[in-house]
Amino acid sequence: MKYTAFTKFHEASGAKMVPFAGFYMPVQYSGINDEHETVRTKLGVFDVSHMGEIWVKGPKALEFVQWVTSNDASKLVDGKVQYSCLPNGKGGIVDDLLVYRIDTETYLLVVNASNIEKDWNWMVSQNKKGASLYNASDEISQLAIQGPLALKAMQKLTDTPVTDMEYYTFKKLTFAGIKDVIFATTGYTGSGGCEIYFANEDADIVWNAVMEAGAEFGIKPIGLAARDTLRLEMGYCLYGNDIDDTTSPIEAGLGWITKFTDEKIFIDKDVLLKQKKEGTSRRLIGFELIDRGIPRHGYEVLDVEGNKIGDVTSGTMGPFIKKAIGMAYVPVAYTKEGSEIYISIREKSLKAVVVKLPFYKV
Repeated sequence: MKYTAFTKFHEASGAKMVPFAGFYMPVQYSGINDEHETVRTKLGVFDVSHMGEIWVKGPKALEFVQWVTSNDASKLVDGKVQYSCLPNGKGGIVDDLLVYRIDTETYLLVVNASNIEKDWNWMVSQNKKGASLYNASDEISQLAIQGPLALKAMQKLTDTPVTDMEYYTFKKLTFAGIKDVIFATTGYTGSGGCEIYFANEDADIVWNAVMEAGAEFGIKPIGLAARDTLRLEMGYCLYGNDIDDTTSPIEAGLGWITKFTDEKIFIDKDVLLKQKKEGTSRRLIGFELIDRGIPRHGYEVLDVEGNKIGDVTSGTMGPFIKKAIGMAYVPVAYTKEGSEIYISIREKSLKAVVVKLPFYKV
């Protein structure tokens, strides 16, 4: 079991701690609904230090990133971030990730906690270009400060302007007196904010500064449970639920991060291009329950006759939108907005309707 540099703060705040992806992590503090509401209306701080960070450096860095990721990293400029995925050579997904371009020969890849070792081994096996790879996951702490007041609060901790930063950009700056902090306007909640990266040894200073700066705005620590409900209201995929080694980015609605230019050569390009042109037999959809109930991961999706047509990949009662929502892979015939499907919950078939993502409209 691994511990982040913030474990003592979580325990002191009364967090319920659970094992997650090999780490001892806070699942909730004041309660899922309260934490969810805090992020949607004010700001909250998430410990996301369990995420992985892999550096790609050298003259062949871009060539390597282009090969292993589906998005077109050649479009990045210094200070820009890109959402992408790692195709697995069989039409599936090794992981989804963020790609940061520091400069022409330096990229930071931020990967999911549960996949750090898997991703690292995959990248090493695919490094035919001679790029320099370094796994810095155990050395870097990361906090996500999310919510409409997040940037306003964090501006108090740096002289560098951050409140006007564009979405999916980053700056290296001095933050809470700590030099070379990576400050990125990314996030997994749909409510704005930032994610900040710094050395483990600076964790105490940063945590205390963030909590102090956010106090007047009502900042609270937020656990993994609310992180999940927030991302689901936005229709964001979670690796291991909505995407994995058996799902293609085209099926998952991630065609927008799968770029087929003549110049870009990447793993599974031919397979995925064929899927884009010819279509797939199933697609990931969002749905809202019409009947009373709450869908959960693994529940069966049925047609009107009661035949199984898929499984729920993610489901919950959306704390802010007050609707029972979920995502599932279903045959293409059922993917049209307004299509009627049924969710099997406790041996009952509950009516649902296919809706356009995201569930939460800003």
